[in-house]
Amino acid sequence: MAGGRERVALLLKQLHRASCACPAHSHVYSQGIGHVASGKTEYAFEMAVSNIRYGKGVTKEVGMDLHNLGAKKVCVMTDKNLSQLPPVKAVLDSLTTNGINFQVYDKVRVEPTDQSFMDAIMFAKKEEFDSYVAVGGGSVIDTCKTANLYASSPESEFLDYVNAPIGKGKPVNISLKPLIAVPTTAGTGSETTGVAIFDYKELKVKTGIASRAIKPLLGVIDPLHTLSMPERVTANTGFDVLCHALESYTALPYHQRSPCPSNPMNRPAYQGSNPISDVWAIQALRIVAKYFKRAIRNPEDEEARASMHLASAFAGIGFGNAGVHLCHGMSYPISGLVKNYKAKDYRVEHSLVPHGLSVVLTSPAVFTFTAPMCPERHLEAAQILGANISSSKVKDAGLILADTLREFLFDLNVDDGLSALGYSTADIPALVKGTLPQERVTKLSPRPQTEEELSALFEASMKLY
Repeated sequence: MAGGRERVALLLKQLHRASCACPAHSHVYSQGIGHVASGKTEYAFEMAVSNIRYGKGVTKEVGMDLHNLGAKKVCVMTDKNLSQLPPVKAVLDSLTTNGINFQVYDKVRVEPTDQSFMDAIMFAKKEEFDSYVAVGGGSVIDTCKTANLYASSPESEFLDYVNAPIGKGKPVNISLKPLIAVPTTAGTGSETTGVAIFDYKELKVKTGIASRAIKPLLGVIDPLHTLSMPERVTANTGFDVLCHALESYTALPYHQRSPCPSNPMNRPAYQGSNPISDVWAIQALRIVAKYFKRAIRNPEDEEARASMHLASAFAGIGFGNAGVHLCHGMSYPISGLVKNYKAKDYRVEHSLVPHGLSVVLTSPAVFTFTAPMCPERHLEAAQILGANISSSKVKDAGLILADTLREFLFDLNVDDGLSALGYSTADIPALVKGTLPQERVTKLSPRPQTEEELSALFEASMKLY
């Protein structure tokens, strides 16, 4: 563990020495300066979230909801593994009981690609559904959001709504069909957000679509569904909750983001930290601290697994409006450039770095780097996660949070950094190149970063312990 801290401390010294001393380029910041671009900055934020229904066994109401909506032809999306498990059966039983006509699409890919999105879009366009139900984790819910979007806008090209600079980033100004999301993992919070993420194979990076218009009409959170999650799936999805909360709480404050939109329809979904998102992020962190390890170690601990399911939604409400930053921005090439790594407990044939794992492995280095901008928030997060900060100095906030995270990961048998996934220092240029297009999230970091600094963060993340 000491080796991990020494590497991060060395990183900080190197970055400090490399930074220019002039005010325009210096990276020795004080809280409140931020990285405000020229032009008018934002003055407002807004909250958008799906309706949420929570309760043990509440899935039985989905068929009634669709009946109340007057649904005539429903698409149920899931994946091959889930299609044989109780959550899907519960949904289909409810639809059948309520006389709902439906078709099942079970070809969703775990960690979707542009091609798997387009396959689902083609199916949705062909069948002309009037409602959708997504039963699964973030991969399923994101795929269903996307299919709904493009089936509702059949003349649009695929890249029209994909985030710039990879896509055109056009605003979504059409009406979509009702979508009910039934999450089966405690991680992405996708049931609450207007975000859909995928691997763009041509560039070997993750990107996505972000618009309030694509968020589900209703998220049905049934804690019974998380009881079937294997240990490593529980761990990796939980790491996503952890980083959603940490990143949204430490993101650039909304009033420092620029430019200010000339029209409210152009205000991004990810707006920067704000007082309302903060409430959800902090509560999610508290739940993670209390229940996460229990949920991993005992699949029959209903209290722990139900609590983590709520934490996923809480963090989703927080980051769905505040946004995430460097851990997520750097995670996309980590997943997209995967070589031969195959995660335990994931029944897929392709190489796969689970999203939550790709996010959390850089967290010690990232929060060491961002802490000078809002050290009190970093210290508060460390304290919630179990650190004793009674005699801590504010200037050490980043190292304290990094140590807390490193101990957390070690205790949960997490791979020892990016090198354990098959990466080496030779891969850093490609990892940096894959991070650069992720401006939608990296610009929400409270501390701006150069390519050299991104390289140093990846290098510091090669080994954790």
